Amino acid sequence: MNARWPVMLLVGVLFSPAAARQGLAAADPSKAQAVVTQVCAACHAADGNSTQAANPVLAGQHADYTFKQLMNFKPQGGKPAERPSAVMAGMVANLSADDMRNLAAYFEIQKRKPRAARDPELVKLGRAIYRGGVLTKNVAACAACHGPNGAGMPAQFPHLAGQFADYTAAQLKAFRSGERANDLNRTMRAVAEKLSDKEIAAVAEYISGLR
Repeated sequence: MNARWPVMLLVGVLFSPAAARQGLAAADPSKAQAVVTQVCAACHAADGNSTQAANPVLAGQHADYTFKQLMNFKPQGGKPAERPSAVMAGMVANLSADDMRNLAAYFEIQKRKPRAARDPELVKLGRAIYRGGVLTKNVAACAACHGPNGAGMPAQFPHLAGQFADYTAAQLKAFRSGERANDLNRTMRAVAEKLSDKEIAAVAEYISGLR
């Protein structure tokens, strides 16, 4: 594997911590409760542990990452949303930046419930890709950025462990097709473009069982 890949990934996905964390230190999770109840809970559950595979688990996600995604769903300065989603666009339409900061802080402190992988064969392949990448395709190990246990790093890489396999696979395919493009420097798109459907399914399955 190209030894420069982990460094390229770190530089490529990194977005400004200052921009991502603007006001997060002063965010108040208690102020998010009403919004959680009225807007978020129907799809993500009140504690962020969604029970529907199409809707991501938000519990335990880094606040700065959640804040960035919420901001990306909302058009800014007359420009289209960086992460297009008709559903999420409606959800964030009436939320202020402070609302989003409070929501991000709220979900970060919720405890993520563990999930078990279901397919041993996919897990075997997924483990190999997650830990070692795909040498023949010059794909770096997922662990290089998301950590060996899928915990990720605040302001840079999301917490993946225990996420629904269906959701993770859908996002990788969205990066692969270009439908999702809110990764700086095309880092995730560059990785996903090289993965087959089976490799994506395998990585997603392995991640779902990480703790």
